[in-house]
Amino acid sequence: MNKTSDSSDLSVSYFRASDPLDEQILALKNDGAIVVRDLASTALVDQVASELQPYFDTQGHNFEDDFNGYATRRLASTLAYSSAAADLIEQTHVLALLDPVLLPNCSNYRIGSSTGIEIHAGEKAQVLHQDDVIYPIRIPGIDWQVSVMWALSDFTVENGATHVVPGSHRLERESGYEDAPTVQATMNRGSALFYLGATWHGGGANRSKAPRMGLVTTYALGWLRQEVNHYLTVPREKAQGYSRTVQNLMGYRCHGPYLGRFADDPDGYWHNKH
Repeated sequence: MNKTSDSSDLSVSYFRASDPLDEQILALKNDGAIVVRDLASTALVDQVASELQPYFDTQGHNFEDDFNGYATRRLASTLAYSSAAADLIEQTHVLALLDPVLLPNCSNYRIGSSTGIEIHAGEKAQVLHQDDVIYPIRIPGIDWQVSVMWALSDFTVENGATHVVPGSHRLERESGYEDAPTVQATMNRGSALFYLGATWHGGGANRSKAPRMGLVTTYALGWLRQEVNHYLTVPREKAQGYSRTVQNLMGYRCHGPYLGRFADDPDGYWHNKH
């Protein structure tokens, strides 16, 4: 493990997947964000990027606004566009990190959203924010979700590496961190930034000449309403081609014995029925 910082007071811990898992989990819980280097092969992330690129080019403008930016392309559900993205979403180390954070407060967790983000040259820095404000309340000691931002291209200070405010998850959202000092999570493609839903963060300004491409997936407690309705955004025939793990993460299963049941399936796994 090592740490990088943009100031003497703030830093983000960097790990390898081979580092002790308990140290990674502790750093994520304490700091609200960590980076795991070289978590996926460059061949895989290049495949995901190539599958997403045509849709960034044709549909990525649909989410332009003051919050998302006007030189940033977005895709609302990567599993609808890239089959290879499933390998990132169900990556073994990702789930091993998320299990001890989320499973103490749910029977299973699922994807809240999975978004492709391509920040183009000239984009301004995004306003700092928390992802879990989509939920109207917060319960101390319970994390609603964890986000995993995959670098599909190198993330640098110049091209808009994600800004994070380490430790900001520990205070109430009313405190406000819109103007707080930040650390930029620079990383090479194939690495991943993990951050808690309450951690203040935002996309960086792209002062380079090339786009910066990432894929961010939120994993939320299974009893919460998902941010994106994956049953409608991912065609059924495409969903049926994914592994059971990915189907479960999309929400094709119950939470516990009763929540989200499908009447014709007594075992609670209803994704391959009818």
